Amino acid sequence: MPSGMKNLDDYRQQRVSFRWESPEMFNFGKDVVDAWGKSRPDKAAIHWVGQDTEQLITFAEISARSNQVAQALIDLGLRPGDRVLVILPRVVAWWESLVGIFKAGLVALPGTSLLTSSDLSYRTQIAEVAAVITDVTGAERIDGIHDDLPCLKHRILLGPERNGWQNYEGIVNSASATFEPCDTRSDAPALIYFTSGTTGMPKMVLHTHASYGIGHQVTGRFWLDLTENDLHWNISDTGWAKAAWSSLFGPWICGASLFVQHTVGRFEPQEVLTLLEQYPVTTMCSAPTIYRLLVQQDLDAFQPAALRHCVAAGEPLNPEVIDVWRKATGLEIRDGYGQTESVLLCGNFPGVDVKPGSMGLPTPGIDLAVVDDEGHRLPPGEEGQIAVRVEPDRPLGLFREYWKAPEETAEVFRHGWYYTCDCATVDEDGYFWFIGRSDDVITSSAYRIGPFEVENALLEHPAVVEAAVVGKKDAVRGEIVRAFVVLAAAYQDRQDLETELQDHVKRVTAPYKYPRQIEFVDELPKTISGKIRRLELRQRK
Repeated sequence: MPSGMKNLDDYRQQRVSFRWESPEMFNFGKDVVDAWGKSRPDKAAIHWVGQDTEQLITFAEISARSNQVAQALIDLGLRPGDRVLVILPRVVAWWESLVGIFKAGLVALPGTSLLTSSDLSYRTQIAEVAAVITDVTGAERIDGIHDDLPCLKHRILLGPERNGWQNYEGIVNSASATFEPCDTRSDAPALIYFTSGTTGMPKMVLHTHASYGIGHQVTGRFWLDLTENDLHWNISDTGWAKAAWSSLFGPWICGASLFVQHTVGRFEPQEVLTLLEQYPVTTMCSAPTIYRLLVQQDLDAFQPAALRHCVAAGEPLNPEVIDVWRKATGLEIRDGYGQTESVLLCGNFPGVDVKPGSMGLPTPGIDLAVVDDEGHRLPPGEEGQIAVRVEPDRPLGLFREYWKAPEETAEVFRHGWYYTCDCATVDEDGYFWFIGRSDDVITSSAYRIGPFEVENALLEHPAVVEAAVVGKKDAVRGEIVRAFVVLAAAYQDRQDLETELQDHVKRVTAPYKYPRQIEFVDELPKTISGKIRRLELRQRK
């Protein structure tokens, strides 16, 4: 169902008339994927393009195949509520696995292939993961921490035979496609993402079957502007919530087809432009970093085959990029704002004027405001925290809790609001303007990076006595990771040490977290209570 928005009046009408519908029972696999498989069995769900081949996978095929995944997992002895870690690149098995996990009443934990063994050890242990589905790279890392994972009962490998692992194709192909999906409550756990914070290790963001499975209708319908006739391309790693937003729930709720490019190696912006010319992609979503790289290419002769709508999310998009893309394509890049914890909360919607640099207007169904620490709405122009009203009526589209972290949950749900920990202002027209994180999380190329994780990695090196990590503005990535390091006495010779520490961080934690800039200092600025003054570090040139 299209948004129907053609102008500001249409948007305002949607804001007034939109109502959330939350049935008692809901399962995305059964109520969305299977429903499309029955009503439009021959419609393409995925148009997958690899290096030397491509496939069209219909909704009927995804429906049947995900039934087999669900049956295979149940046959292994998994039961509703058990957690399944899924670490796969952009291959069709990722979609089959997630939908199958939902159908079986299990809880999916998507993870990026960039996670190291230490990352995997932490996630698997704290979430008490019962099974993992991964490829050879993931299997090697899991095997490296075998003794740390007593709760991990089942290891499923998409790839060649491997000792101690069950073959994905083998167990799925032999399972029945007539599996009857579980009747899951709308408020039952379905999905967990890990999100970085400024203190402690990553938190577990627990979503229910309804929060993303129904909630992302506003993402797909109003912001992505999708219909059954669209071929939608979301350029995102499958391990991030952005993939759930724009590569799964949002598009398939609307019946749109997905364009998926599976790549090996580094990102090539020119290849994206070429594919947009070769294939009838109608809508595209990517992180602002991608657009920054695209506008650096020669766009004089660029003529996309069918592109009609572009959106960006993950970090603020600078107006200069929007302007260059508009001049080259005639299309506005419509920024959107949300979190791992939510669906789209605010955006620049089709038919509504864009104020370059603004996050846009609140999503229909979401009571969004800028508030103070006591929960009072702030007037236009006054800085405060972006918050979602959850009392008396809590909207769909918000996570249930930070699992196993009641104090952190209570910290963000207070005074009748969900506090996003992002700061902004609102202008007289109701447009939101992003200022920055109220905590110190770094957003680099749409990846959220917690300083604590990087500091911990640095401190594992014998040369490092103290370390503090902050974000530094960057024209391409939005921010880069900048580290301030106090060295041990035996390591005062700093030649080649910056590179050594960067390589060390890449080995200890996910490579995207490494500090692109390291400065050696004699001491770190601290408060009287001994806390590092990050603000002072961020202000240093």
